[in-house]
Amino acid sequence: MNILFASFEATPFAKTGGLGDVAGSLPAELNKLGADVRLFMPKYRIIPAALTENAQLMLETSINIGGVDKYAGLYRLVHRGVTVYLLDNEEYFGGDGIYGYGESGADQSVFFCRALCELIPKLDFEPQIVHCNDWQTALIPALLRFHYPHLGLKTALTIHNLQYQGIYSLGKIKYLTGLPDEAFTMQGLEFYGGANLLKAGIVYADRVNTVSPTYAGETLTAECGEKLEGVLADKGDHYQGILNGLDYGVFHPRTDRHIPANYSYMRLDGKKACREALTRQFGLEADGIPVAAVISRLVDQKGLDLLAGCIESVVAEGKCALVVLGSGDPKYEGFFSGLSARYPTRAAAWIGYNADLAQKIYAGADLFLMPSRFEPCGLSQLIAMKYGTVPLVRETGGLYDTVSSYNSGTGTGTGFTFAPYSAEALEFTLRRAIRYYTDHSDVWKKLMVRGMKKDYSWKASAGKYLEMYSTVL
Repeated sequence: MNILFASFEATPFAKTGGLGDVAGSLPAELNKLGADVRLFMPKYRIIPAALTENAQLMLETSINIGGVDKYAGLYRLVHRGVTVYLLDNEEYFGGDGIYGYGESGADQSVFFCRALCELIPKLDFEPQIVHCNDWQTALIPALLRFHYPHLGLKTALTIHNLQYQGIYSLGKIKYLTGLPDEAFTMQGLEFYGGANLLKAGIVYADRVNTVSPTYAGETLTAECGEKLEGVLADKGDHYQGILNGLDYGVFHPRTDRHIPANYSYMRLDGKKACREALTRQFGLEADGIPVAAVISRLVDQKGLDLLAGCIESVVAEGKCALVVLGSGDPKYEGFFSGLSARYPTRAAAWIGYNADLAQKIYAGADLFLMPSRFEPCGLSQLIAMKYGTVPLVRETGGLYDTVSSYNSGTGTGTGFTFAPYSAEALEFTLRRAIRYYTDHSDVWKKLMVRGMKKDYSWKASAGKYLEMYSTVL
C-alpha cells in the first residue's frame, strides 16, 4: 500500500505535542510492516538546518489560492528510512512557530491542503491513500472530492484532539478554496454559521479514527463530542479508535543518552541515580517521600484546576515533593511558580519546555500525575511507565485504556486511577499512592516493574492502521 501521510508537525523536524510524536514514528513503523508511507509536511524556517542540509529541491511552482498565485517549493529527503516531502513557502511557514493564529491559520491550512493535492501528480510516488491528521489537513478529503476526483485517491483522517477544529467564516473558506455551494451545507462544512475544517475531513474522508478506543466512544457523547458527536456517529463503523504507540527507540531508560544513568526493569540502580540527580538539580529534600512530576501543557484540559485545588496541602505536610515542567495558562504558571517559591525544598517549577529536562524528570521522578479532564490518548503516561515512574491518572480516554489501578486484593495494576472530576478524588488517590510508596516498598517496586514491562510500542497499533487502510481500499 502507498500512503501519503499529511501532517503539520513531526519529530524531529517540528513538534508542539503528541501529533508530532505520532507523525515522527508511525510512518517508519508502517514501512517496517511492508507499506510505503511517505510524510508530507511544511518546510518550517524553524526546522534545524542539520535536518534539511541534504534535502533536494524537486520542483518550484505556484498554487492559486483565492485567485492569487502563491509560490510553492517541494523538497525531498529521507529520514530514518522514511521519504519526507517538505512544502516550502516563506509567507506561511517562515515564522517563529509552527501554526498560524486567527485568520492566518485558515490561509495556512488551505495553502497546504491545496498544494498537496496539486503536487501529488508531480511526486516520484503514486499514493493510493492520503492520511490526514487534525483540522489543519482535514480539507484534503473535500478538495479531492470536488476539485480532484480524477486522481481517484482514498482518504483517512486521524483526530488527535477533537477540541481543536479550525472554525472560520463561511465566506472566507469559500473564497480561499473555491469549493461549490453544496460543500457548505449542514451536510458539509457548515457549522453554526461558520465553516468547520475538521468537520470537512470527518464528512468527506473514507475512514476516520481517533487515538484511543475509549476516547472514540467518549466523542460520541454530548459531554466530549464538542458539538460534532452527531457527525461522528453518522460515520458508523467507518469511525474507530486506534491507540497511539510509543517509539522505544527514543523513549527507553536502557538507551536514553539524556538521563544521568541507564537502567532497566532487571537492574534498577540507575533509577536511583536519576532520582538523586533530579532532586539535587532542583534543591529538593525528598528522603523517604515520593517525587511527583507533571510534564504538560498548563491548560484546563490537563486537570490542573484539580491539582491546584489539593497539592499545596500535601506538599506543605511534607508528604511528597513536586516537579512541574510546562507552560500555558498564566494562572497555572503563576500557581506552580508560587508554590515553588513558598516551598523551595519541596516544589520546583520550570516554566517553558526543555526536552532534555523532560527525559530527566521521567527518569528521576517516582510518581507521574495526569488528572486530565479529557485525554484523547496521552503519551506521557506511557513514557512514565517505561521509565519506572508510576502513573496516577484520571479514568478518561487513553489514560483509561493504558493504566490499570492497583488492586490490593489481586495485586494487579500498573498505577493509580480515579474517576470523579474533583480535587477531593485526586487528593484521596494521591495520598493512597503516597502510602504505598512510603509503607509498602515491595508493592511499589512491583508496580514499577510491571509498568516497565508493558509493551506500548507502535507494532500492534501500526497493524491496526494497516487494517484500516485495507478497508479503505
